[in-house]
Amino acid sequence: MTRNVSPHIWMQEKIRRTIPLSNFMQFEIVNLEAGLIETTAPLEPNVNLHGTGFAGSIYSASVLTGWALCSYNMSLFGMNGNLVVSKAEIIYKTPVEADFKCSSLVLEEDRQAFFENFRAKGKSKLSLDVNLGKNNNAVLHASYYCIS
Repeated sequence: MTRNVSPHIWMQEKIRRTIPLSNFMQFEIVNLEAGLIETTAPLEPNVNLHGTGFAGSIYSASVLTGWALCSYNMSLFGMNGNLVVSKAEIIYKTPVEADFKCSSLVLEEDRQAFFENFRAKGKSKLSLDVNLGKNNNAVLHASYYCIS
């Protein structure tokens, strides 16, 4: 991570460089801390024929949110490996009729276990829930693996 650049800007630039779809979606990280991430994406480029959020965009924004939180924690711990989504299931509860707002939390003990397992085994898993919408219109349950 580059010094003197806020974490959310650094991660945003990394995602924009490496995941081109994020640019079209206008995916943006608004807050990033070791245990918390908040992201947004406007409804307009992510809309379906009904004028609500396209399920694929909702899924992509949610997966990107979790990936960014894991990736940031990898950088904090100096974990040098590849991060992949190994399993992800999304539950669509209600239509998304406004800009996407995603958030995810990770507990300190889960962060530490993620690092300790990687250090001991060269691989590690972090499971996250990502909520989308102010009323949790959708919830993603995902497992992210870091492999050296």
